[in-house]
Amino acid sequence: MSINLGMPALPPPTLAPRRKTRQIKVGKVLVGGDAPVSVQSMTTTKTYEVDTTLQQIAELTAAGCDIVRVACPHQEDADALAEIVQHSQIPVIADIHFQPRYVFAAIDAGCAAVRVNPGNIRKFDDQVKEIAAAAKDRGTSIRIGVNAGSLDPRLLKKYGKATPEALVESAVWEASLFEEHDFHDFKISVKHNDPVVMVKAYELLSERGDWPLHLGVTEAGPAFQGTIKSSVAFGALLSKGIGDTIRVSLSAPPVEEVKVGLQILQSLNLRERKLEIVSCPSCGRAQVDVYTLAEQVTAGLEGMEVPLRVAVMGCVVNGPGEAREADLGVASGNGKGQIFVKGEVIKTVPESAIVETLIEEAMRIAEEMGEAAEGGEPTVTVS
Repeated sequence: MSINLGMPALPPPTLAPRRKTRQIKVGKVLVGGDAPVSVQSMTTTKTYEVDTTLQQIAELTAAGCDIVRVACPHQEDADALAEIVQHSQIPVIADIHFQPRYVFAAIDAGCAAVRVNPGNIRKFDDQVKEIAAAAKDRGTSIRIGVNAGSLDPRLLKKYGKATPEALVESAVWEASLFEEHDFHDFKISVKHNDPVVMVKAYELLSERGDWPLHLGVTEAGPAFQGTIKSSVAFGALLSKGIGDTIRVSLSAPPVEEVKVGLQILQSLNLRERKLEIVSCPSCGRAQVDVYTLAEQVTAGLEGMEVPLRVAVMGCVVNGPGEAREADLGVASGNGKGQIFVKGEVIKTVPESAIVETLIEEAMRIAEEMGEAAEGGEPTVTVS
């Protein structure tokens, strides 16, 4: 018996069409327009420690990061940018605060983009003309990064605090300065630590122009809290088509930021789904240790690149139905598990063999899907 594993002909549904924005380049990555939403992160190393920084960039690249940002607070960091750019496999953005000369150093070093924070760079507005000219000459894009924590004092006085309206007014003003000098290769962020304020700011900003927008909840917190806040905020905006790049800010290793960001996009069908584990939350009906099964299967399939949905179910109520809906699944109970492939029961195994069998079947399916990608429809032959 052969089971067809072909992917659906129609693209997966999304909650809303993407907002129409101008398209810019961040190195080799297109941002805005019809380009996929990109995932960014930021290194936590001392930038001037080149080998350590490049090692972390390599780890981020392997995790699926599209664009990486590096801090540039000191001259020794600025001096290291050229070598980092040369060896990084993904575009490098220099993160500049306070010292405007580092903006020009980053452009000269060949950075794909420069993130500028107008609220804390001295006399920034007076230097926009020179920055725009230098960036245009080198093909460097800019991110205008407005932050609640470093808003222009004049706007804080006007609004009393960093309201959505204050963030947007700052961003629109800075955008107008660049456009006044015929520079349009920039994206904008208006970050706040409160997801509600942040969402409102981006909604308002999206109505003011066609700029590509970089989403972020600043200082989102430790991994659990930051994941929740970012997921809520990004989900609210991306579900309305707002957002062209994202960065999940976590007090955690940056690779974790990338994993969360990719999962958010995959959950909204804005990225091709890869490995997805569907497992029941467990309850009094469960006849196996679902937690352990799901964790072991996830660990055993870590790094799998093919779009595979694996269901790990622990009872007879929802188990068979969910397992049939997945590419591969198990419905467990009474000390054994029924293994499903595309809705067909292919075998029944003892509980002790469930994890091993699922991993073996997943690897076999992945291999055959990989071969099919080179030509023909993927099928699994069941004996």
